[in-house]
Amino acid sequence: MPELPEVELTRRHLHGAMAGRVLADVRTSHPRTARHNRGGPAEVDSRLTGRRVLEVGRKGKFLVAPLDDDQTLIAHLGMSGRFSVGNAHDGEPTHTHFRATLDDGREVRFIDPRTFGFVGVFTDDEMADSGFSRLGPDAWEAMPDLKGLARALANRTAPIKALLLDQGVVSGLGNIYADEALHIAGIHPTRPGGEITDEELGRLLSAVGSVLAIAIDNGGTSLDDLAYLLPDGRAGENLERLLVYGRDELPCLTCGTPIARVVIRSRSSHFCPNCQPGPR
Repeated sequence: MPELPEVELTRRHLHGAMAGRVLADVRTSHPRTARHNRGGPAEVDSRLTGRRVLEVGRKGKFLVAPLDDDQTLIAHLGMSGRFSVGNAHDGEPTHTHFRATLDDGREVRFIDPRTFGFVGVFTDDEMADSGFSRLGPDAWEAMPDLKGLARALANRTAPIKALLLDQGVVSGLGNIYADEALHIAGIHPTRPGGEITDEELGRLLSAVGSVLAIAIDNGGTSLDDLAYLLPDGRAGENLERLLVYGRDELPCLTCGTPIARVVIRSRSSHFCPNCQPGPR
């Protein structure tokens, strides 16, 4: 699933293409893509067509684009979604479920083979009643300080890996970058969140910032399935820089111990048993 770095890079491309532009024509062709609007594709199309995009922002893994009529376009890439920006006459990729023609003739497309992603348009009141309003602080732009993170984790018995994936604690982290940050911080993924010391939390905060910055600098992580591509069609180049994620049984790049894999609340977690000692 695309995580914060991949969504941030997508945001930058879309902001450059869409900010200040009018959505001259919008066509949503799959009901699941428009599932968060009660009226389905027809409602999404009618509410977006003719609107000017003020900017393209992001919170966590969500793309957030305020419009000129006080509505907001929100999109999530889901498991396999990606946006592309091109000319309207370009061939349309398979699984294109949303097309927005801009007033300069370019076309923004949402391609989503597994249809776990979505595109929707909402008023402020609709957003306040949605799960979007319950997102925690952004892990890149508004990561809590040490005291704030300690408060969020206080008395929590859930594994720290599960808490990092809880978008209400911090938003934007997923499997890849949570594993990478915990490895750099030297914290075992099954440690209860409330037992993490202030010293460890300090290392974790630093590690989160580091792994996100590296991933963004390298165009994000495209796995072997190439589900994530940049809007210009290029693959991200961060895969080869990952320290633990997806490296089951390969030697730790720090100490040589084979990387282990465990399942925590139905999600795979990769770690070094030596560099990240387990709970005592």
